[in-house]
Amino acid sequence: MSLKTRILGLAASLIIVASVASVASWLAYRELSESIIERWGQQVAEIQVRYDSARLLQSLEREIGLAKQMASSSALINWAANPDDAALEAEAIRQMESFRSNFRDNNYFVALVNNGHYYYNNEENEYAGSQFRYVLDKEKPDDAWFFQLIEEGRDFHLNVNPDTELGVTKLWIDVLMRDEAGKIVGMVGTGLSLDAFLQDIVDIGQEGITTLFVDYNGAIQLYRDRNYIDFASIIKPEGQKNTVDLLFDDPQDKQQILGMLQLLKKRSDQAGQVESGFVTVDGRKHLAGVAFLPAIGWFEITLLDLNTLLPTSYLWPLVAVFLGTLLVTLVLFHLIIQSRILKPIMSLEHAVEKVREGSFDLPRLDKPDNEIGWLADHFEKMTQSLGHSTRELEEKVAQRTDELNRLARVDPLTGLKNRRGLDEVLDEEIQRARRQETGFGVIWLDIDHFKSINDNLGHQAGDQILCRVALWLKAGVRPYDHPGRWGGDEFVVLLSPCDPETLNRIALRIRESVEQESRKTGTQVTVSIGGYFALPGDSTDTILRQADRALYQAKDEGRNRVCITTSEDPEINPA
Repeated sequence: MSLKTRILGLAASLIIVASVASVASWLAYRELSESIIERWGQQVAEIQVRYDSARLLQSLEREIGLAKQMASSSALINWAANPDDAALEAEAIRQMESFRSNFRDNNYFVALVNNGHYYYNNEENEYAGSQFRYVLDKEKPDDAWFFQLIEEGRDFHLNVNPDTELGVTKLWIDVLMRDEAGKIVGMVGTGLSLDAFLQDIVDIGQEGITTLFVDYNGAIQLYRDRNYIDFASIIKPEGQKNTVDLLFDDPQDKQQILGMLQLLKKRSDQAGQVESGFVTVDGRKHLAGVAFLPAIGWFEITLLDLNTLLPTSYLWPLVAVFLGTLLVTLVLFHLIIQSRILKPIMSLEHAVEKVREGSFDLPRLDKPDNEIGWLADHFEKMTQSLGHSTRELEEKVAQRTDELNRLARVDPLTGLKNRRGLDEVLDEEIQRARRQETGFGVIWLDIDHFKSINDNLGHQAGDQILCRVALWLKAGVRPYDHPGRWGGDEFVVLLSPCDPETLNRIALRIRESVEQESRKTGTQVTVSIGGYFALPGDSTDTILRQADRALYQAKDEGRNRVCITTSEDPEINPA
């Protein structure tokens, strides 16, 4: 056999071996790459679900809080119980309009149970002076949502619903309004622009990522295609709603998605739970991530098209590199495969494992000048981006936690507002006084000879007296006034609404109550009280200084008495 024949035979053998090895390597690599992509996709799905959920809740939390604050307004509750009282109605409408300027879309609605009257005003202030729009009717299907929510007694509800009377379709935040006895007297809330909300939260233009939100029963509430949104879900019977399974053709996919919802319902007490699985949408394989948002009673669903986000075809040209390398030499084939493919893949897989475990501090990735190197580079940049997004979310959570800690306003001993809480209430009253051109009362009191009580009876007895005075103080003021402990044995009360006569009457009542009730305990306690009627435009320093000077005058005049001062009184020099 000639050398040429042998060389040709060897070359043919090498080609056959290279071809077989290439096919085997390609199959193995494809399986490995798909496994990496799927594991990566599951991590991305969980991160994306939490990110989308945080964006939605961040947009809604403030509006929900304002709506609940509006539902607890004493002016609205009193009017709802007596809707025919013109004075109460005027005050209630002033309250409504003050809330309108604070809501994101500058609109509100109020519906009364007593007479079914529905009040509304929008961003353009179109209905100023005629906020009463129409009367809700049990017989009208369009009004069934109101009576359904009242019947169910759901204190909070979120739904997408068209208002045919007003000619608007919004994402409505509904909060029940109850009186002191817990009886439902009405409903208040606000509406968010559906188109703007879909654009900001749902249809954000991320190719390969689809986000939607469904209610507790699976009815679609927010989706980029409005034709799938289930408007007025609250009044529709089961079977007639546009539920999430309409997005899937395969019965197994429908069952899988509904099963995820049921599983998350059972785990609703476990915050942050995310379920994921593969489904087919429009003939393409997607990874579905689902999370339950207990704050609003909705589910967030994210669909990731992995072929769009990281197509496997992006890696296929590597097979040609395998084949060319094997045709040169089996040894070179082994070395190149080891250095340019297997090692980078293993380092990339190790990096994916670290990301899956929640660590974004990646080791150095081998980046050969080929598709795997590009993939490693893209993965590294993607991980940096995800790490940045995760840190931003963690910072927001930390900021919110710090904010909650900052808002701790309760004195641990007496249960009254502490100085921080009083400062905030005082600032609110000053702003309200300027806005409404009304005054309010401030009472500053301290316990007479409290140091002697501590010295003679001990600090434990002193603490007990502070707690008793706090109880007598709460009993002596109105439910909507703001009593608090300023510090030591000093207490401050903010009275609003108030006039000078009311200020004097309540101050005297507090002094007499402390003196009389303390006799029953066996330890005589009296208080000196200074009062000041604050006018619109008074600053915090002015109000506290005037009340403090009045307190000093009460002490100078013999203690166990009340001294009231106004802005017209001459300056009082403390003893």
